[in-house]
Amino acid sequence: MTSHAGLLALFALFVSLVFAVIGRDTPAEQVRLGLQYFAAFLAAGFVLGWLMYPLPL
Repeated sequence: MTSHAGLLALFALFVSLVFAVIGRDTPAEQVRLGLQYFAAFLAAGFVLGWLMYPLPL
């Protein structure tokens, strides 16, 4: 899991887990919020990566 996409997913998993635990009280709400954050982090990462692809380095 040393690809950029894999590391992005791992980072999104841990960050969304922490945000969900500190953001909601009940486990059901934590799971729902964690999944929403995880999906949002992945989507934002891929969209921003796709938008920056044509930029020269």
